[in-house]
Amino acid sequence: MSTQLKPVVALVGRANVGKSTLFNRLTRTRAALVADFPGLTRDRHYGEGKVGDYPYIVIDTGGFEPVVKDGILQEMARQTRQAIDESDIVIFLVDARAGLNAHDHEIAALLRRQGHNAILAVNKAEGMRNHASIAEFYELGLGSPHPISASHGDGVAELINNALEGLGLAPYEHELKSQDNHKIKLAVAGRPNVGKSTFINAILGEERLVTFDMPGTTRDSIEVSFTRGSTEYTLIDTAGLRRKGRVFEAVEKFSVIKTLQAIEASNVVVLLLDGHEGVSDQDASIAGFILEAGRALVVAINKWDGTDDYQRETVIRDFNRKLRFLSFANMHRISAINGQGIGAVLRSVEKAHAAAFSKLSTPRLTRAIRAAVEEQPPPRKGMFRPKLRYAHQGGQNPPRVIVHGNALEAVPESYKRYLEARVREQFDLQGTPLRVEFKTNRNPYVRNK
Repeated sequence: MSTQLKPVVALVGRANVGKSTLFNRLTRTRAALVADFPGLTRDRHYGEGKVGDYPYIVIDTGGFEPVVKDGILQEMARQTRQAIDESDIVIFLVDARAGLNAHDHEIAALLRRQGHNAILAVNKAEGMRNHASIAEFYELGLGSPHPISASHGDGVAELINNALEGLGLAPYEHELKSQDNHKIKLAVAGRPNVGKSTFINAILGEERLVTFDMPGTTRDSIEVSFTRGSTEYTLIDTAGLRRKGRVFEAVEKFSVIKTLQAIEASNVVVLLLDGHEGVSDQDASIAGFILEAGRALVVAINKWDGTDDYQRETVIRDFNRKLRFLSFANMHRISAINGQGIGAVLRSVEKAHAAAFSKLSTPRLTRAIRAAVEEQPPPRKGMFRPKLRYAHQGGQNPPRVIVHGNALEAVPESYKRYLEARVREQFDLQGTPLRVEFKTNRNPYVRNK
């Protein structure tokens, strides 16, 4: 069986010309944030598209200003240059409604100097296919412009066919993989500026994501594929979650939605805390959402190398006080910027993932429940004591244990937590939440009224 690398298509252009809209159109997803705000995308964002039997990889990029010398725009420009270097062909997007501007000429000059394979797409050209205003884009010296509408799909199929034409494509044959070989979807969550992007860059060993000492640098949820040994990962960097009262910008509201969606779509979440600032109420809120979503969890306290003894003692005390409900999760002290403790975190991630997808046999579960009842029976409710008869597994990620018996509606929450602890200990379920649910058996001899 012959295989071939997928061609890579980079979408490049100044801010707010519709790159993310085209990315979503080509990948047939809503993976990239789209709104009428310049600068919404800041990192490289990868996705997969397909034309007939020909698959390809698409890279969405932030607004490109090639000559900027400092600040966040320089970091975004570096990400775009990296995407251009990785690609086989560049689709350079311009805005038909706004017309040409100086940034368009700068980007076109860069592409011409590098001799990169590029195709010019004039977006937002609804009803303007033969309009005279399209002609001005010949000035860029990149050949005939292709008028399209990314939001409506007009001309997009023709554009991607022309872009891929001449690259010597052959049908890509996917290698089948065992369904048992789970790819770990790992989301990194936390407050703004806690070091999430730096943490992912430390795992990858490259400056894959924009890092900048400014809260809110990451606004979208960025997915990156990664292999560690024989384990495949999809790493998800998320926007920092602020308190609701501080989410002023509409952009940040989009970011919060994407972050919560990323947590729900993941298998394991690394909750990153700031060793300098300690554990805040917002950290507890994020942890509560992760727990509510039922995701396996690893806690990492970042910037540990820059803390003194007092700060370390304070953050551990706050953790035990505010996040004591995360006692099932492993906790690590790390320095993402120096790469310290990253390997230990990933080992805990793999263990938490394995625990989340554990298969709990019915006989062992039943024996564990009965042993727990023998050691500490459930409290009576009036004249009756609930009877726990047997248990079985009701789901994974997180593991669900269904306990059958009589009068189980009278079992208090404290006893349910006791059973969770016993099952977790019996099956070594470190790093994952556990759900214990009760199902009262119906007496067939009691007639319905």
